[in-house]
Amino acid sequence: MESALALLASNLLAPTILFFVLGLIAAIARSDLSIPASAAKVMSIYLLFAIGFKGGVSVADSGVSGLLLTSLLAGALLSFVLPFVAWILLRAMTRLDPLNAAAVAGHYGSISIVTFVTATSLLESQGIYSEGFLVAVAAVMEVPAIMSALWLAARGTPDTPLDSSLLRNIIGNGSIVLLVGSFVIGMITGTDGLAQIEPFIILPFTGVLCIFLLDMGLSAGRSLLEHRREISPGLLAFGCVMPVVGSLLGWICGQVLGLTPGGVFLLMTLSGSASYIAVPAAMRIALPEAKSGIYLSLSLGVTFPFNLTLGLPLYMMIAGAS
Repeated sequence: MESALALLASNLLAPTILFFVLGLIAAIARSDLSIPASAAKVMSIYLLFAIGFKGGVSVADSGVSGLLLTSLLAGALLSFVLPFVAWILLRAMTRLDPLNAAAVAGHYGSISIVTFVTATSLLESQGIYSEGFLVAVAAVMEVPAIMSALWLAARGTPDTPLDSSLLRNIIGNGSIVLLVGSFVIGMITGTDGLAQIEPFIILPFTGVLCIFLLDMGLSAGRSLLEHRREISPGLLAFGCVMPVVGSLLGWICGQVLGLTPGGVFLLMTLSGSASYIAVPAAMRIALPEAKSGIYLSLSLGVTFPFNLTLGLPLYMMIAGAS
């Protein structure tokens, strides 16, 4: 118990987490603190580039293996299954109609890349090894969840139109393109390529992540304030329960695959996170009648803060990566 509390305190006092909390408090206090949208976009591009490239270099060092391929398959399967789990919990815990329940469920099968980046930063700060190819698993976990959500929506509301161009829009999402592209380039160039740009993607990484999480804290707080009347106690509870349920399914998969404790922790983080970039964009196209105030507030305003403050220490403890 004491070690668990020490781990929680250590993670909560990390600069990255404290800057997120600062942004959250500033938003709730209605401060005029803000990060320019263009600056936030540049930081997002930098973080995706850095984490993808470093993951590719890690795979170049270790080589393509059966574990990589089975992990990709497991990630796709988790992404497909988790929305159905979320759907069951939503129908049991809330009064959401089928359309909105489907839209929310899709967010919980996909991933939060910023939560993943924060988790990798925590591992690196503690010198804990993890499999670099989990960056590729993160990319794989975007699309299946959206397909599951659309199936649930079509089943619950037969008149729901399914746009044939949706898959193309999802695959062409800038975050996915940059993450996968950087990963591939890192694989091709290996340690020689890393040596050429190391001062750019290693030393500034944590500082950039701190400012980016400050902006995310501001966004999360403002989303909660704006849509607080739409978030019922049942939805609030779901936003905290579903990440834990998803992370435990990730833990089971990680154990079956034989990942290292650091790798299990990252897979738990992916399975326990909720998308607030790719899936909302897809839902606006495919399910325009779903209430964005509900699914955005849950994923960004409830689950994201929960994971950063309480979830990551919990997942790390369960995975034995401490």
